[in-house]
Amino acid sequence: MPAKVILNPYANRWTALERKPELEAALQQAGIEYELVVTEQPRHGDELAEQAVLDGFSPIISAGGDGSINEVLNGIGRAAERTGKLWTPMGVMPLGSANDFVDNMHLPHDLPSAARVIAQGYTRLMDVGVSNGRYFDNNAAIGLEPFITLIQQRIQRLKGTPRYLVATLMGVQRNPQWHMRLEWDDGSYEGPTTLVTVGNNPRTGGIFFMTPHADPFDGRLTFVYGFMRTRLEIMQLLPRTMKAGPGSYVEHPSIHEVHATWLKIRSVEPTPAHTDGEIFDEQAHELEYNVLPARLPVLLTVPGV
Repeated sequence: MPAKVILNPYANRWTALERKPELEAALQQAGIEYELVVTEQPRHGDELAEQAVLDGFSPIISAGGDGSINEVLNGIGRAAERTGKLWTPMGVMPLGSANDFVDNMHLPHDLPSAARVIAQGYTRLMDVGVSNGRYFDNNAAIGLEPFITLIQQRIQRLKGTPRYLVATLMGVQRNPQWHMRLEWDDGSYEGPTTLVTVGNNPRTGGIFFMTPHADPFDGRLTFVYGFMRTRLEIMQLLPRTMKAGPGSYVEHPSIHEVHATWLKIRSVEPTPAHTDGEIFDEQAHELEYNVLPARLPVLLTVPGV
């Protein structure tokens, strides 16, 4: 069977649709036999990917941004649940603004190179996170991070990294806080909380390393939680969220980074929740996170090439 390409026309503020001829030219030049479909509404990618797997297409290629990849991932996962078979391989043609998954996986940004990676057919089994039944490949979060996501979704004139930065500054200025109870494999915490971010990969939002030591191939989730009382404290810590190595914000005494296989959270106040930047609940009180080790075959660059 040929590949199924699922194009999200809205990715990067509708520029993905404009690049459709370029996308198809790259696929054809790489010798990939494919059928292309275009999503028409949010979560449509879930349905298209699930049906594509059931119809026997392989691989399933996401053409869009991080939200588009998340939808394809969920469609592949849902199809595997229904059939009891192994997960179908996923490829990526990057057309988004932040392209976090692409960078986390060390994949090329230009379409001809991305198509060649898919054509080579090299896959590696990646861990998949689950949050209240929804799969994620990069990260999921509650508290301040999705609160900021809601703000950036309302910003119309900016796109890409500038939009995330402006939304972050606006979110910090409002300084929302929650009281939460967290439980995981061998620990727990209860008290005031500013953020909880759960990573399968280290980077999100284009420039933020919210779980800097996350590894999508280690069979674990990495989560970070903490409480910063004042806006000034958050602002002082913000530049350190952009550091992947020494000096990262997780070194601050009020911030805690944990590696675990599961995490349960109860929040007294309702909190928004997202997976891979897509809000799935704006008023969550109870959340559960788990990891599915070595579950998704991802088409990656051949080592040494």
